[in-house]
Amino acid sequence: MGGKKRGNDSVDVLENQIDALADELRSKPSKNMKIEETEEARADEMDSPSSTPSSIKPMERRKRRKALDKERQRINSDYREVPKATLQSEGLAAHETSAPLPSASSGLPEFHISVFKDLAAADSSIREAAAEALVTELQEVQKAFRKLGKKGIDEGCFQLEAENDDGFKNCAPSLRYAIRRLIRGVSSSRECARQGFALGLTILVGSIPCIKVDSVMKLIGDLLEVSSSMKGQEARDCLLGRLFAYGALAQSGRIAKVWNSDKNTHLAKEFTCIVISLASKKRYLQEPAVSVILELIEQLPAEALLSHVLEAPGLNEWFEGAAEVGNPDALLLALKLREKVSVDNKQFYKLLPFPFSANKLFTTDHLSSLTICFKESTFCQPRVHSVWLVLINMLLPDIASQEEDAALGLNSTKKTKRSRKCNSSDEDIMKNLHCFCEVVVEGALLASSHDRKHLAFEVLLFLLPRLPASCVQIVLSHKLLHCLMDILSTKDSWLYKLAQHFVKELSDWVRNDDDRRVAVIMALQKHSGGRFDCITRTKTVRDLVAEFKTGSGCMLFVQNLMNMFVDESPTVDEPSDQSQTTDDNSEMGSVVDKDSAGSLATPDYLKSWVIDSLPRVLKYLKLDPEAKFRVQKKIMKFLAVQGLFSASLGTEVMSFELQEKFRWPKAATSNPLCRMCIEQLQLLLANAQKEEGFPSVSNDLEPKDLGSYFMRFLNTLCDIPSVSLFWSLSNEDGKAFRRLRAMELWLAQEERNNGPGPAANKLHAVRYLLFQLLLQILLRPGEFSEAVSELIICCKKAFGFPDLLDSSGEDDESDSGEMPELMDVLLDTLLSLLPQSSAPMRSAVEQVFKYFCNNVTDAGLIRMLRVIKKDLKPARHQPVDSKDDDDDEHEDEDLFGIEEAEETDEVEELETGDSDDEANDSEEMGQVETAGEELPGASDDSDGGMDDDAMFRMDSYLAQIFKEKKNQAGGETAQSQLVLFKLRVLSLLEIYLHENPGKSQVLTVFSYLIQAFVNLHTTEGSEQLEQRIWGILQKKIFKAKEYPKGEHIQQSNLESLLEKNLKWASKPFKRKRFAANPSKKKQPASWARHKMIAALAQNSTFWILKIIYAKDLSESKTQKVLDIFQRVLLCYFDSKKSQLKSDFVKEVFRRQPWIGHQLFGFLLEKCGNAKSEFRRVEGLDLIEEVLKLSVSGPENKGEKYMSSRRFLKEHMVSLCDLLEKLMMNMPEKQSRRAGVRRFCDQVLHSVLKLHLRKSLIGSLTPDAYAACESQLGDSFLPFKSQEQ
Repeated sequence: MGGKKRGNDSVDVLENQIDALADELRSKPSKNMKIEETEEARADEMDSPSSTPSSIKPMERRKRRKALDKERQRINSDYREVPKATLQSEGLAAHETSAPLPSASSGLPEFHISVFKDLAAADSSIREAAAEALVTELQEVQKAFRKLGKKGIDEGCFQLEAENDDGFKNCAPSLRYAIRRLIRGVSSSRECARQGFALGLTILVGSIPCIKVDSVMKLIGDLLEVSSSMKGQEARDCLLGRLFAYGALAQSGRIAKVWNSDKNTHLAKEFTCIVISLASKKRYLQEPAVSVILELIEQLPAEALLSHVLEAPGLNEWFEGAAEVGNPDALLLALKLREKVSVDNKQFYKLLPFPFSANKLFTTDHLSSLTICFKESTFCQPRVHSVWLVLINMLLPDIASQEEDAALGLNSTKKTKRSRKCNSSDEDIMKNLHCFCEVVVEGALLASSHDRKHLAFEVLLFLLPRLPASCVQIVLSHKLLHCLMDILSTKDSWLYKLAQHFVKELSDWVRNDDDRRVAVIMALQKHSGGRFDCITRTKTVRDLVAEFKTGSGCMLFVQNLMNMFVDESPTVDEPSDQSQTTDDNSEMGSVVDKDSAGSLATPDYLKSWVIDSLPRVLKYLKLDPEAKFRVQKKIMKFLAVQGLFSASLGTEVMSFELQEKFRWPKAATSNPLCRMCIEQLQLLLANAQKEEGFPSVSNDLEPKDLGSYFMRFLNTLCDIPSVSLFWSLSNEDGKAFRRLRAMELWLAQEERNNGPGPAANKLHAVRYLLFQLLLQILLRPGEFSEAVSELIICCKKAFGFPDLLDSSGEDDESDSGEMPELMDVLLDTLLSLLPQSSAPMRSAVEQVFKYFCNNVTDAGLIRMLRVIKKDLKPARHQPVDSKDDDDDEHEDEDLFGIEEAEETDEVEELETGDSDDEANDSEEMGQVETAGEELPGASDDSDGGMDDDAMFRMDSYLAQIFKEKKNQAGGETAQSQLVLFKLRVLSLLEIYLHENPGKSQVLTVFSYLIQAFVNLHTTEGSEQLEQRIWGILQKKIFKAKEYPKGEHIQQSNLESLLEKNLKWASKPFKRKRFAANPSKKKQPASWARHKMIAALAQNSTFWILKIIYAKDLSESKTQKVLDIFQRVLLCYFDSKKSQLKSDFVKEVFRRQPWIGHQLFGFLLEKCGNAKSEFRRVEGLDLIEEVLKLSVSGPENKGEKYMSSRRFLKEHMVSLCDLLEKLMMNMPEKQSRRAGVRRFCDQVLHSVLKLHLRKSLIGSLTPDAYAACESQLGDSFLPFKSQEQ
């Protein structure tokens, strides 16, 4: 080797090789060493007192021993000259051997040096077993050493170590060797050698008292001395080796035992001085060196610490410079020493307050002086420095009871309050925690580098398990959360995964504790202005809110939300621009219209989140009805107070009737927030109505449903003099408001009087509609007073309400003259509420319609259906097509027999009923409006009982809405508004069809929906409307268990619908030529729509035929249906344009076999005379299908069998004529020829099945017979044999 330096790994390898070679001298001798082995054996025999012959003299024995020693020295010198690579390869083999050291006799204990190999194993169990074996064997060796004496042992063993005056004179040679070997081993970086050899040294020193600790300390310094020539890894290994060796001494407990036996010893002081000196050499040695000293401190009493450890040279200087240079290890040692001795010492005055107390330690001034120490603790990342755990233990005293409760999953709201185990009061703890977070976390760490931000979040994670819920607001401070939001808003951030982990741990921490969950939600939203989920693009707050499982926790959350809304809070500073992002997926964070400029930056955003969150708490809550009702009442009262009322004197009002105090914010609530309160109140009432199902009527004075409680609460607040409505109402709205309250009061009384049943359900639904109208008047003043007045009239007529309210002039006028139908007025009122109503209002309208739809008149149904047909002006760019196409289009317009009415009359009526501006928009709609088809059995003047205002109020109302939307910048278009209105009316029609599945009016609804579906233009929202109509037709009409029946259904209407559906099913697809540049997707979309219409026509045909078949018609009326099919099939056979599908016709025959049975002769004739070969082959499929359905086999020789024989025998001549034409004119195309043969085989099979072979042969002409014989081959053999 080039140099003299030798690493510690090399030392281990050489020692292993020496041990292995010593084993080889005994176990694997070479040929050249046979004489030596023999002599060694003889020497062993001479050493044994029992076997040594008296003839061998002592002098001769000494000569032989000298020869053996010389040979061993020669082997060792030769071994040192072997190259390093050779040594390592031999070392691997040496590890595989295991042999004990030689002993004077078999009775002496043996020491196996192979245990050193296992001390470096990666498996901790192997290391522990090796250490135990090492100590056990050395204890036995040491016992034998003491018993026989030094001389006896030396004569019988190899001298593994040279004798030195090192303080181990009382130790056996093997023990001395093991100590040196273990000390050298802790400096090895091989696998887990440091851990294993340190473990062995710890157990060995602690188990054998004869080992002097001071001698071991001296030996450590000698063997692991770092010379000036050592650099890099070699010096590092020696330093770490010394550290591990001193740690082994501390953990052995021998130093404390020595002090307990001799209090004048300076061993502890020397040990402390040595370790402190070692710590000052390298920065990475400081923390583990302090850990070694702390291990010793735990074993020594306070007296020893004061007189020895604190007096150790170098320790005082180390403490004095710690605050300036930033030494967190010195701070850790000082805190531990002060905790152990419990005596103030001026040595710590720069690190700890004097006199010491926890409150003084966590003052702002003292924490500021330790800022450098806190910052420098990031040196040991990714670990967290031990000083933080000590500080946390002092900051938050042990709260073991809370941790046990959290581990058991107990809810904090159900726990009893327990006293803390520390002397500090809660106020002191909160004060100290506030200073710690403000100075250390926010001031020192968050304001610095990424590493220190990382440390800040790690420290807070250590705080969480001990943190009481009352201190969450202190830890989750404004600066911390803004830092967290800045990180989470950018996925490329270096700390993004850490922030995610912090949020996850925070969520896990609150999982079983509602107090913590509430505190965390409040902190996240308060310091983010209610936008935490929006900014971070997460669902943290939404998920936390969804995890409430108990009523008490939900009530606590609701109360905190209310306090947040009412209490004044400082304006939230804006985070970085990076954080100004919204999240569409965050349900909790998207409560404000994102289109409005600057809406996210308004100070009311937090309050808007509070309002939006209150009803959402109930969304995921699963409670018993009583507990849920309590939560609903609390939320309802808050929303009603904040949205409907204001206090004229101060911000607090006491209600003696309710025994409750109500509060308002000091600053007046803005109009948008009040509107939000009303909207959420509407939503709360609507959800409560859905959850109630069939209401349970109670005669108690205490309301059992939320709506009743709301009205009682509303009336109570209205009677308080110092409380007034927040909204100023006009005379008409105020009157409507009062009339609604009075009407609801009477309906509630009627509901209680009626008891459970359909009548009570009707009253309940109407009452909830009144609730929604009452709130809607406040939201949209001046728009609903007329609807309220009409609804009140309907309630009077429907439920026999006594005229106790103030009657208006309109009511008087309505009493004079011809009265319209009650249901027509109610339906007209309900429809007028739909266009601009909110979702809760629409839900209430649907509930009322559900209970009244059985009484809907034909005229009212027509008005609903007219809405579905309503359309605005057609598209500007019409397709340019041929004259034939124009004729077809004209025919399609009247496809279903629903004739168009004159539009001019409607325009004139609209102009007379409204202002000029309104009439212009109404005219725009009226020009394309169509009159409804007359219902079966209805008179021509079915609308004659309605005046013009009643008939067209809905049209003018829609026109006014469209005009307002057009005037609004960026508002929705008139077309989109019309589509929305149609969708809402379709919901009512769906309810009507569900409640009246077998009525004849279903056929009218069907015809209107079909026409609306076919005539849909490709405009805004048409796809959604198309899918909605398609779904209603499929689910509520075609697949309904019942279908229209009865004498009211006119056969002529059914025949007309059948014929036009069949024509539509066979109508060809036209490729339009557009004047403007058409989109590439235009033709595929048109083709898809054509297929949908064809499928709809086919399903309609099946449904109409089912109705016709159920009427049990006479032959004359049945013939009309057959004539319709004959005309369609005639076009199918004669025209190539017909797109009628043969599969569709076959399905008709399967569902209605009587049609195929009657058309069999017609099909035979047209197939034979078909102009197209393709049509003829497809017609054969239809005939084949009829044969399968009409022919019964001989196994059932009853009436059906005989009927099948007669049927086929009647058409045998026509059938044979068709066979002759087919055989004489076989198609040229192979696939068509196969189809003809398949048909002929089916015919022959049917003839054989019915035993009509003679009839067939007799009907065939000679030419036809010959053609069949030549073309059909084996299939015709049964008929040939019969002829013979």
